[in-house]
Amino acid sequence: MTIKILGVASSMREGSYGTRALKRVLDAAGKHEAKTRLLDLRSIRMPMFNPDISNEHHEQMEKVIEDLNWADAFVLASPDYHGSMSGAMKNFLDFYWEEFAGKTFGYICSSHEKGLTVMDQMRTAVRQCYGWSLPYGVSINGEEDFNEKGEIVNSLLVKRLEILARDLVVYGKLIRVQFLQDISTEVSDTFAARYRL
Repeated sequence: MTIKILGVASSMREGSYGTRALKRVLDAAGKHEAKTRLLDLRSIRMPMFNPDISNEHHEQMEKVIEDLNWADAFVLASPDYHGSMSGAMKNFLDFYWEEFAGKTFGYICSSHEKGLTVMDQMRTAVRQCYGWSLPYGVSINGEEDFNEKGEIVNSLLVKRLEILARDLVVYGKLIRVQFLQDISTEVSDTFAARYRL
């Protein structure tokens, strides 16, 4: 199986450090024979989630839905806003749940304070949707980790991003293969049974 990884960037800032780091992860995952795509919420402009309105035919949403159904695993990247994820990321997560089941997630947070609460909140939202999370995330500090050209100058960060890419490919594939096997059999003692058609 060739794993398909969707990176979701949620910063509205042009030249976002988090988006740059996310692209680095996707490039590294490609070296491990993964197929990758980037969903940049800055350019998609999803409507605000409203459970009373169907947005599935909204022009921007068609690409989002197609990317979600395509993906086997995700990397979510968010800036740290008041100790929480960006509004764009929260809005994205609010729209979906079954699409995340049985898929593995990795996390990147752009923060001057490590972004632990941000990654915990994204991880909590994913867990509520029966997604799996890597047990760590990668925090970046734009002023310390990048130069004025936007290039990563912190070799430890480069290593962490490469580890994230490799682990997402390896563990994401294991979990996705097992989940797909579980929904295609008659095994009843698995959470995956509820996702059978």
